[in-house]
Amino acid sequence: MGEGIPYCGSGPLPDEIWGRWNGDPVLLGLLAAAGLLILLHPPGGVRRKACAAAAWAVLVLAFVSPLCALSSALFSARALHHLLLIAAAAPLIAAALPDAGPARRPGAGLLVATLAQTAALWLWHMPGPYAAALADGTLYWLMQATLLGSAVLFWSTLRTAAPAGAARLSALLAMVMQMGLLGALLTFVPAPLYAAHFATTLPWGLTPLEDQQLAGLVMWVPAALPYLAAALVPLAGWLAAAHRASPEPQG
Repeated sequence: MGEGIPYCGSGPLPDEIWGRWNGDPVLLGLLAAAGLLILLHPPGGVRRKACAAAAWAVLVLAFVSPLCALSSALFSARALHHLLLIAAAAPLIAAALPDAGPARRPGAGLLVATLAQTAALWLWHMPGPYAAALADGTLYWLMQATLLGSAVLFWSTLRTAAPAGAARLSALLAMVMQMGLLGALLTFVPAPLYAAHFATTLPWGLTPLEDQQLAGLVMWVPAALPYLAAALVPLAGWLAAAHRASPEPQG
């Protein structure tokens, strides 16, 4: 794309959206190569194969489907796009990677991974860096790579932690809290912040501020759910096991 034009093109009108699939030959070639690699040399184990295929499908949805174009028009669609990367594709990619061995104390690695994902998320949702990424193709892909890469690092490092250990639960709680804080800021700030969408939201029935508030709600609730589930499911199992192991009260 040219200077100042988003990678996914200019924001589409509602009657154009279903014709706005991304036909970038480089992207399609990379996705096709990744798909063939998964098909011909799949990861071992049914679970890892399924996770790799699902991650590929999520990336196609994010970058090839009309969602890519819609994210040029609506900041809320961009929030959904980022959500697919960090909370869907990233944990699936991490789950498709080779097993890291038995659970251990992750130490500083999990802290670094948590800080890296938090830093990437907040950096690219600041108005200045966000506007720069939409105006320059190189920065656009840097945004996508750092968001996805830091999230894969987080989820893969998380796999090395004990399921109900303090480090794992603390990291997940930190992610839930910072997602909620970012979402709350976007929801309650009294003025629109993202100039790239000032002229593109009205055809979709939203003012720029309403679009931003919708993006905040996406970041506040749906984006936090995978992290919350990852914390609650093993914790619930641990509590159930502790309850079963406790002696029955005497009648």
